[in-house]
Amino acid sequence: MKIDFSRAVSLLKDNDNFIILTHTNPDGDTLGAGFALLSALRKLGKRAKLLNNDIIPEKYRFLVSDGDDFENGFVVSIDVADTVLLGKEIQGKYADRIDLAIDHHSTNRLFAKESYVEGESASVCEVVYLIIKALGAEIDSFIATCLYTGCSTDTGCFRYTNVTPRTHRIAAELIEHGARHGDVNVRMFETQTRGFLKLQSLCIASLEMHFSGKVCVITVTQKMLHDCGCGDEDCDAIVALSRRIEGVQAGITFKEKKDGSYKVSVRTHEELDAAAFCSIFGGGGHERAAGCQFECPLEEAKRQVLAEMEKFLEKKA
Repeated sequence: MKIDFSRAVSLLKDNDNFIILTHTNPDGDTLGAGFALLSALRKLGKRAKLLNNDIIPEKYRFLVSDGDDFENGFVVSIDVADTVLLGKEIQGKYADRIDLAIDHHSTNRLFAKESYVEGESASVCEVVYLIIKALGAEIDSFIATCLYTGCSTDTGCFRYTNVTPRTHRIAAELIEHGARHGDVNVRMFETQTRGFLKLQSLCIASLEMHFSGKVCVITVTQKMLHDCGCGDEDCDAIVALSRRIEGVQAGITFKEKKDGSYKVSVRTHEELDAAAFCSIFGGGGHERAAGCQFECPLEEAKRQVLAEMEKFLEKKA
């Protein structure tokens, strides 16, 4: 059931012992919002803990804040459009127990008992910032840094078309609250390991062009990650490569997961709706950035995706 902002705030005010769920393959937005909310709730005298199905990547460890130790509580999902995105372990335990979903994906499947979804927000951190303000919790430098991280990473350092005037206003307010914006931007957008540079070269070598250069496909295998000493978090920057080529309308990255399945990330320009495309395969996301998953071999996954993309392009022609 969809709810409004005031109801979401009331639910957080009226409950205690919060279990905050974040999505698998965690990024700066889900972790930034999750740990910011955790810290704010604890400042209000409530207990809270954050769960993620995966090991939190090293580049995001600065966002981690200790939680409390308890078993049952009020379950909140952050930046999760579908319970499958929680990962198998967390999904198995909490999929039917989520009391409140806070999200900014218009494709949210409304799986929670109550859902507050701002589909027009560039990041879920924007939403959580406004919620924390409404709760009356102090926004210290740590919380501000967490929220700024999500605002910057989900907008490509404020370069993507999802950025709104509100995004900039909130970022400015977070800086006023002490967000370490310079450190975050250097860490997220400028610092690269030698392993990543090697991975990037391998990914460029794997590049395929389809449909007269309108679609670019990049493949990332577990062997590539292993040989370069990289982790899943290094794929975030790889995904962005595919749509930087002149003439490309859709960039598609196939990333092999440890279980042999493939995560497909789609990035588009204004001509194509990435979320609508990924919904064909049970996925979702935003108009310019979305994803889906395949359990089949790579070549079959490519065949299915490219076949549907060809139809998609024809509709837009």
